[in-house]
Amino acid sequence: METTAVPPVLEATLPDKWIDADSSVFRENFERKSFDVSHHLASHPLFQLPQLMELAERTLKTRPDDLYFDMGDVAPGQKWKDTNRAFSPLNALKQLEDSNAWFIFRGPQQDPAYAELYRHAMAEIKGMVGGDIESQIKREDLIIFVTSPKRVTAYHIDRECNFILQIHGQKDLYVFDREDRQVLPEEELERFWTIDHNAPNYRPELQDRAKTYKLAPGNGVHVPVNCPHWLKNGDNISVTLSVNFQFLNTLRADVYRANYYLRKLGLNPTPPGRSGVRDRAKAAAFSAVNTARRVAKSALQGSD
Repeated sequence: METTAVPPVLEATLPDKWIDADSSVFRENFERKSFDVSHHLASHPLFQLPQLMELAERTLKTRPDDLYFDMGDVAPGQKWKDTNRAFSPLNALKQLEDSNAWFIFRGPQQDPAYAELYRHAMAEIKGMVGGDIESQIKREDLIIFVTSPKRVTAYHIDRECNFILQIHGQKDLYVFDREDRQVLPEEELERFWTIDHNAPNYRPELQDRAKTYKLAPGNGVHVPVNCPHWLKNGDNISVTLSVNFQFLNTLRADVYRANYYLRKLGLNPTPPGRSGVRDRAKAAAFSAVNTARRVAKSALQGSD
């Protein structure tokens, strides 16, 4: 299929205000607890399936690593590496009703058609958060998820906080409390931040501890960093936009990394957040060791 020219995104296609939430709930719970939001993007032309097919074609030509997909039946506790691909990405996208596929469009804002939408989204959310949020952000981006009917997105945690905005179709989102150590043990957090993105394990016997959100076109949910969650699509094709923020503050992550290695030595390290002095000491020690390792590796490579 011929790739059409990228249409310009006119200001008229973007609502003046496209995300809504209770301001007190937003500021109190942002990056602390999950909460409901609503939005005005459900009818936006850039999220219709023909436009997403064109985006897929352009992405495969210019940034092929930014279009991920997998196929097949997935259980909530399944690890992401255990899925398969029976079709090419474009064929799977064309057969979404039957391909049982899950697509991730990473960084669509790099496509000219989506750049203005990205700027609009980020500016509005930062304005709602308030304060000096801009200086705290390490990375920000958009992700578009396109999912076949009934498809499950497996249980996982993220390094970013995000706003999951439902565009088409319905799905159930189950979000767990990241502070519940029966749901998310310290050991799993340590492995996640150090060596294994698949470290968190789903425990079906604890499913009733999740907060259930019924996603439909026009609503969404804020999910903080490291809140475990999984999703199940409804009877229709789903299109979901995720607006993501990764923060500069690495203290907590470095403490988890330090604790990972301390635990391997047979110790029982104190979790982050209980002692600021101890946390800073661990983070500084880990940072120093990590820097020394990088310098040594660079020196060894330079001596070849």
